[in-house]
Amino acid sequence: MLNLRESGIYIDATLGLGGHSAGILSGIGENGVLIGIDRDEAALALAAERLSDKRATLRRGSFSDIAELATNEHSEEFDGILFDLGTSMLQMRDMQRGFSFNSEDRLDMRMDDTQDLSAWEVVNRYRQEELEKIIKEYGEDPFARRIARAITSSRKVKNIDTCSELASIIQKACGRHGKTHPATRTFQALRIEVNRELDQLRKGLVESTRLLRKGGRLCVISYHSLEDRIVKNFFRDSSKDGLLKVLTKKPVVPQRDEIRQNPSSRSAKLRGAEKI
Repeated sequence: MLNLRESGIYIDATLGLGGHSAGILSGIGENGVLIGIDRDEAALALAAERLSDKRATLRRGSFSDIAELATNEHSEEFDGILFDLGTSMLQMRDMQRGFSFNSEDRLDMRMDDTQDLSAWEVVNRYRQEELEKIIKEYGEDPFARRIARAITSSRKVKNIDTCSELASIIQKACGRHGKTHPATRTFQALRIEVNRELDQLRKGLVESTRLLRKGGRLCVISYHSLEDRIVKNFFRDSSKDGLLKVLTKKPVVPQRDEIRQNPSSRSAKLRGAEKI
């Protein structure tokens, strides 16, 4: 989908542990260039070890600032830009980062640990109406009002400090239905709120389109309907405006074998577009 070419210049806007970047480097020849961006310092350090390649330049920051971060080193137009959205496995498996409802550590969920707002502040300081709004909009949870009420009621007794405490409160409020933990949607909503993910995505898509050369590709992998809807609508509107040619009428999704090998890919949707 990225249409890699030798001596091309590419951006991995969500570097993570560098898996996609390693794949890009393998297809752009010895004169190719890769800019890797991530706001997670721990991920950047691990990716730097994995890549260790003179063709790769890594930058710390949010992909919403992609133009500033990428053009610090390279003023050229880019041949391709990749976004792989959502939380990385590194963040989910590090219980001290406070992303997982199985964690006994403090609520956090910051992708950039230098920012002030964390999930603890949202859970313990937001008004009930604000909590209900983000759980309903960002988590698309039909029990948003019930969950917000349970959170505000519980914190009157004591602060809700840990992920597992919050998950327990939500489970008591909603009960358990099916295989998915009842706290899943609320934790998604909190993560989106803390990291301003949807606003950052909108800005990142606009900036990326400006950076691409004619014929350059923009590829986005999303993992839930809110992200996918933003990407779909952006591609559609940009196509109407004559900026992009949409390459995926429907998103590319993983097949059964891939899901079996990599269960976390099950909800992934890939959309691609080309600069006109």
